[in-house]
Formats: sequence, C-alpha cells, structure tokens
Amino acid sequence: MRRKTLLTLLTMLLVVGTVLAGCGSKNAGGGSKENASAAKDQILHINLSAEPPTFDPAQAQDSQAHTVLNMMYEGLVRLDENSKPVPGVAEKWDISSDGLKYVFHLRKDAKWSNGDPVTAKDFVFAWQRVLDPNSTPAPPYAYQLYYIKGAEEYNNKKMTDFNQVGVKATDDYTLEVTLKNPTPYFLSLTSFYTFYPVHQSVKDNPKWAADPKTMITNGPFTLTTWTTGQKIEVTKNANYWDNKDIKLNKITMSLSNSGATELSSYRSGQLDYAGNPNGEIPTDQMPAVKKELKNELNLKPIGSVYFYQFNVTAKPFDNAKIRKAFAMALNRQEIVEKVTQSEEKPAFGFVPPGIAGEKEDFRTEHKDDYFTEKMDEAKKLLQEGMKEEGYTTLPPVTLIYNSSEKHKKIALAVADMWKRNLGVNVQTENQEWGVFLKNRRSLNYQIARAGWSPDYNDPMTFFDLWTSKSGNNDIGFKNKEYDALVSDALASSDNAKRMDDFVKAEKLLIQDQQVLLPIYYYTNVALIKPNLKGVKIDYSGGVDFTRAYFE
Repeated sequence: MRRKTLLTLLTMLLVVGTVLAGCGSKNAGGGSKENASAAKDQILHINLSAEPPTFDPAQAQDSQAHTVLNMMYEGLVRLDENSKPVPGVAEKWDISSDGLKYVFHLRKDAKWSNGDPVTAKDFVFAWQRVLDPNSTPAPPYAYQLYYIKGAEEYNNKKMTDFNQVGVKATDDYTLEVTLKNPTPYFLSLTSFYTFYPVHQSVKDNPKWAADPKTMITNGPFTLTTWTTGQKIEVTKNANYWDNKDIKLNKITMSLSNSGATELSSYRSGQLDYAGNPNGEIPTDQMPAVKKELKNELNLKPIGSVYFYQFNVTAKPFDNAKIRKAFAMALNRQEIVEKVTQSEEKPAFGFVPPGIAGEKEDFRTEHKDDYFTEKMDEAKKLLQEGMKEEGYTTLPPVTLIYNSSEKHKKIALAVADMWKRNLGVNVQTENQEWGVFLKNRRSLNYQIARAGWSPDYNDPMTFFDLWTSKSGNNDIGFKNKEYDALVSDALASSDNAKRMDDFVKAEKLLIQDQQVLLPIYYYTNVALIKPNLKGVKIDYSGGVDFTRAYFE
C-alpha cells in the first residue's frame, strides 16, 4: 500500500478532532449567575502559553512580556482603540515645525505604585539604561532609540557623554527630546515598552524585575504574584493617575502551552479570554469553534507575519540557492487550509497587509511576488547549491520551534513537504520558550520558527530588524546594501522615496538572498466571553486588557 503523507494523516486527525469537539459544551458563555459574579468581582482570567523571560522593559522582546508590561507600565503616550497616540504620562506635547524637537509636559498626578511622583528624570534614567553599552545582556531593542540624536553613537561607544544624547529633563515635569531626523511615527513609538520609564531604585538590584516586592510600576496594575510555571497576577494600582477608568480589580494569568487545555478552560468558564496573541486555539478544533462559538470568536486579518528564518552562518544555509530551494518547496495554501484553518493568507513577502504605505496599504501598493512555489525549480536550485558547496548529500538539518501544538503541526507538515518535494529529511525539535529565544539569539540553530508583529504602523518596523546593528537580528545577516537602504529610509522625509527603499530592501531579503522564509500573514484568533467588554485588539494583533470590564 502506498505510504500516506504526514500531511494527509494530519488532515485525518483534524477531522476526528472536529467530530469529538462537537460533543463539547455549547453553553460557552456561562450562565447569568456566572456573569453576575464576574461583573461583581471584576477579575479577568486569561492564559499565557509561555512564561515571560523578563519584566524588565529594557530586556523584553516577546509578545508574552509585551501584554503583561502593558498592564503594569505606561509610556509618554498610549494608543487608543484606533491605535492613535493619546496622552499617557505626558498630558500634552509640543512638536517643532521641522519635526526634530518634542517637548513632553508630564502630568503632575502621575505616580509610581509606591507613591513616588513619575518625573522626566525617570524617563532619562530608563532610556540611558537601554542605551548603556555596558548593559548585560545588551537590550535587544536599543536600536529603537536610535531615532534620538546621539543615541546610536552613545550605544556604540563612539560617544561617552550621555549629556550629548538628545534627551533632557529640563525640570521634573518637562522632557525634551531631539531627533536625528523627522520621524512621523515617533510619537506612537513612545508607547512601546522599550520607552517606558523605570523607577530609579532598580539601579542597585539586578534581580528587581523578577520579584513582585521590588517591581515598582506606574501603570494601571501592579505585579502581586509570580509563581514560576503556574500563575502570574496583577492587581489594580491605587496610585495610577487614571485609576477611575480602570474597572478590573485583578488580572490572573495561568501558564499553559497547551491549546487544548486553554480551550477547555475557556469552555468551562475558567478563562474569560483565549487565543492570540498570548495563547492559541487548537487548529483541529477550529471547525467546531467556528460553529459552536461563532458569536464569541474574534477572527480577523492583522498586520503580522508567520515565517521561518535561516541562520545564514550555519551550514548548509550559508548558501543562498539552498535557502531558496527550501522556500520554494512548500505549498502555503495547503498549510493554511489543512493545518492552521484560520483564514490566513499565504505570504510571499515580509510586510503583511494592514501596514501603511505611501498613500494606501503598503502591500496593496507593492505586491508580494518575490518568489513562487515551483518544485522542479526548487530541486534544481538545491542541486546547484550542493554542487557549489561540494556536498554529495546534504548535511543533517534541524528545524526548531517553541512549545505549541500549532507550531508543531506546521513544522511537521513543512518537514513532510521538504521530504516529498526535495527528498530532504529534516528533524523537528520542540524547545521551551526561554531556551528557544536564547538559541535564536546565540545563532545556535539552522532553521527556526519566527513571527513578527509591528511595533508601530510603518514598514520600517519590519526592516530595521535585519540591519547589522539590530539587537533583534538573530539570523547572522550582514549586508551593506541592505543597511544603506534602511538608513536612507530612516533619514528621508520623502514618503515615496522611503517606500521605494523598502521595496528594494524586501527584494534583497526575500528574493535575492532569501534569508527569510515567509509562510503566512496572521489572522487574530481569539475567544471573548460575551459579558467581557473593552478588550482592545489592534491592527498588529496586540491586545490591551487595561480598560476591560465585565458587564
């Protein structure tokens, strides 16, 4: 009998899973007593599929930490339901006519959770921590502050006096920021966690971000419980300036990387929210979820991309033709239809739909047609690449992914396609989140799962990742032409010219060098209880629970 492919077997499992799911409870919204209790207690229950590696805003770089940091801290501005900047710690600001100088006027009622006032000096202190060239480990997002005059030079030790960096506390409640070039999205960027203020008590305590007793925050909630591997809790901050608009008393987060457990907990009423960006709904349960919980399902395209990345310093992926062969030898439509089943769109570029371009959506203005899925061409490129490297057989290849049922199913399906279409055996390896991130950062891998959600609505957030100076560049890619294109786009105020630079940069990444292997553009998949209101899911798929409440 002909051997069935792994993807076929996966599809059969999905069908069985759908049938079994039909036996589940249909009373997912909970009864009236449950609703009344939730409204009375105002305690939100969610799940994190991985434990955040850190709650230090200078060191964070993942979606788990992002969601929780957003509960505990507030920057100069925050983003409203339309992802537009509105006053945060800064109650107002002035921008110079040339777009280079920002003067932020801090509200005098902004306080830390211990009652201390939040001052301009706290922002200066926090930003200096991020840029300090002696910080260990090096903050991965230091480059996000390079928009500020002198920031890059200080971070790279070309300048040693921080007073020459363009950030000054002219008094306790006035922060003056001078940029290197006009940056239209800089205001929105100050809502990002790397720009959060940090209480100055942390300077003598390297372990402050792991202990609720030393975690002094300035946002709507404070960290009150962190039981490793089990639970994280934040409680309403009585000293938060906008306390009257915070209706939740507590947010409790379970820690489970099982999508099945998360969905089961949601169905039984133990969770009020399940799914992206911090958890997941099992792919084999999606047909049943769409049928039974359609009124609670939030399913929409978002500006994020799911991809695999090559370590271009590791054999055999130091050869561009071999990388291209692996990218071309997949059937993305089959993956999104039979494995993920959440209406994702196959990706052949890196910038997803929903990201602003010159006048319209960047992806509408510039089609992602950088490569095609041609199996014969993929086999030919693989042979050419192997010949260039002197391989008679390809060296062993391992694909790593972080613990997740969805990531596992995708990895197995992809490995099966590579076996069928290229004749290559690829091992797949599941790794715990912290270990996975460490291995990626240290280039201890060949191929790795990855995903990227934008930090602000501009294509730059997808391209400054891969410059040779980026702390998030964990593929070993260094290219002077690419660096120059990103640098030109950073310096230019001509939006048409910037978009042209981005197209050239994307072509270099995806078509010429194929250092990335795009798979699909995300949809947000989340379940929200009917009586839970005020949860904000933005264009990137990021979630904000701070103004949520139960009716």
